[in-house]
Amino acid sequence: MEKVCDLHSHSVFSDGTLTPAELVSLAEKQGLSALALTDHNTSLGLKDFMEAGKNSSVITVPGCEFTTEWKGKEIHIVGLFFREEYWSEIEDFLELTHIAKINSNKKLLENLNKAGYKVSAEEASALTDGEDFNRAHVARVLVSKGYVKDVTEAFDTLLKEGNGFYFPAKRIPSIVAVRFIKTFGATAIMAHPLLNLTPEEMLEFLPQAKDAGLDAIETRYTEFDEEMTKTAVELAEQFELKQSGGSDYHGKTKPWIELGKGRGNLEVPYQFYEDMLGCSHYQD
Repeated sequence: MEKVCDLHSHSVFSDGTLTPAELVSLAEKQGLSALALTDHNTSLGLKDFMEAGKNSSVITVPGCEFTTEWKGKEIHIVGLFFREEYWSEIEDFLELTHIAKINSNKKLLENLNKAGYKVSAEEASALTDGEDFNRAHVARVLVSKGYVKDVTEAFDTLLKEGNGFYFPAKRIPSIVAVRFIKTFGATAIMAHPLLNLTPEEMLEFLPQAKDAGLDAIETRYTEFDEEMTKTAVELAEQFELKQSGGSDYHGKTKPWIELGKGRGNLEVPYQFYEDMLGCSHYQD
């Protein structure tokens, strides 16, 4: 049986619902050979995650998913293989982002409450082990109170940008995030590329990102259909970038996604793990 991995997952330290240790345990059950924890804009779950990996058959990969912006478009950049001595650097780099996010979340709750949707910061914060709650946690509170039927409806209506309640915080420029990741010898990957940019926009973005140090793009991803996977592979080959992939597992927040399997047919070759490791200075 061919070895597989999952290089994109989330824990309770961002908007997932499993602890880092529970993620490692689930990865074992799923038969994964390697798993990356890539919580949004934080490294706080990595200590528990790597500790759990010491007693596991699963290789644990320390990572982080950075929320960035390029020409007004939200782009997620994943960094993998951050050495432990640099985890605090991630928090320092993202400090202003955290402050802006806190203010954005505060405004979101104010707007919801003015409109009669009673959601408190305490209720949302209770759903995360991280420092900040986000829209996923607000969505779960909205569901629990019967304002919406599920998280998807919450994001499609009340929490959607442009609908008058949610105003996003200022984001880090994508190219800056890539350079930051490479400064610390980690591997820089563009997450779920074709969900963020059109193929034409990718042709403009990728040369800039590669000049900054981008190593790879995700070509295997839960929400990619066959045509999107084909296009992503072609883009990777055209710009001589490596390929990565993952489920983007969030637990109960996105119950239709399985760790390592996505919607059931995702398969990320173990070679992707080896390639991503090779782009880093993790073992130097």
